[in-house]
Amino acid sequence: MAFAEKTLIKNGSVIDGLGSAPIQQSVLIDGGTIAAVGADADDKAPNDADIVDASNMTVMPGLIDSHCHITLDEPHSNDEMFFHRREGLGALVAAYNVRKLLLAGVTSFFDADSIFDLGIDLRDAIEANIVEGPRMATGGNALLTSVGGTAGTLIPEEGRRGYAKVVRTKDEIVTEVRRQIKNGVDWIKVHVTGLIPRQRAQGEIQVWSFDELRTVCDTAHDLGIPVVGHCRNAKSTRDSARAGMDMILHATFMDEEALEAVVERKVPLVPTLTFQANLADFGAEVGADPDLQDLFRKEIEGSSKMLRRAYDAGVPMLCGTESGFSLTPYGDWHYREMEVFVKYMGLTPLEAIQCSTSTNAVALGLEGKLGAIAEGQLADVIVVDGDPSKDVTILGDKEKLRLVFSRGKAVDLSRPQPERGHLSGWMVSPYSTSKLTREKVRNGASS
Repeated sequence: MAFAEKTLIKNGSVIDGLGSAPIQQSVLIDGGTIAAVGADADDKAPNDADIVDASNMTVMPGLIDSHCHITLDEPHSNDEMFFHRREGLGALVAAYNVRKLLLAGVTSFFDADSIFDLGIDLRDAIEANIVEGPRMATGGNALLTSVGGTAGTLIPEEGRRGYAKVVRTKDEIVTEVRRQIKNGVDWIKVHVTGLIPRQRAQGEIQVWSFDELRTVCDTAHDLGIPVVGHCRNAKSTRDSARAGMDMILHATFMDEEALEAVVERKVPLVPTLTFQANLADFGAEVGADPDLQDLFRKEIEGSSKMLRRAYDAGVPMLCGTESGFSLTPYGDWHYREMEVFVKYMGLTPLEAIQCSTSTNAVALGLEGKLGAIAEGQLADVIVVDGDPSKDVTILGDKEKLRLVFSRGKAVDLSRPQPERGHLSGWMVSPYSTSKLTREKVRNGASS
């Protein structure tokens, strides 16, 4: 669908992304910017402007996903992600996948870390119009200590594996932060907590010292780059906030000290509960362990209370979905975090939408410029059949997504995503889902 340089969207119910109640008014897009809203839009629209009649539809900012893994290609396991990916093919696959976000109404996203250095290359290709995709900010390899992240003993003692770069000393921390910034990252990511095989019952524990976290933050900040941390316990969230991190992913299991540190510094939080919610609610569909489903449900319920207290104290709360794993495939679940915020944190749909639009702009470094329907804002706009201010799950129904404007230009939603074929060795297929013992054979034969 082709539109002129200027487009006037009329008669739609506008959700501004700033928390205001919907109001019927016009929106004028001029190039890559929202030129006017309301009566001014009608007055300023030139005679040659394209007219979109959005009667009985909602006009709102495009969604922003502040925690997406576009280069991982939906792995089923860490083994698959770390040992069954090739750099050149990974870049091509990521370019194929990224358009799925646009087709789901996601016009911007933050890729916290990537395999190889593909995030940087994909972002640059999008910005150069080589690849069709949303606005993108990216990290490089996540910084880990040799204790590891969530992959346990798959993490090497040194070097790089998958999305992870192991740093062992202060000098290595400084060197790697500088290398990534030289190569063009928008953020430095630190995997502050990890799973220790013999201590799994404790959940993730902090695997960085406070002084090491300060070294990362001081080095990155000296070069003008923000730092984000993966934190899934109280101590890590507290120390990351105090060390100067600019954003925290998860921030689950906060205690009073962690909450105080986050509130004092107003560190933006990206709870990213979509992965847990999908496993808890739909895990049976993919053969998940019922005990794990129950564990994740308790994590959501227990953490949501403290997250709501942080939100009420003025901490920016961002929506991220962890899209890029087998439980969170691209294009399917980018609305889901809003649903979780409403269900578990008690936010209104309009508050949740704000978390997924204007508040989320901080992850792109575009706060105050992106994520709102207002004069002078960047023109990332979607038109939806229905009223998300009453039910945010409407934003997950692609059949109700009527128009997507990315950088002021309409995305061709009628062009289907090409059907994907098989890539040999790329996705790991298990020999079986259980062990083939003679007893199982005998029992099967007798039944």
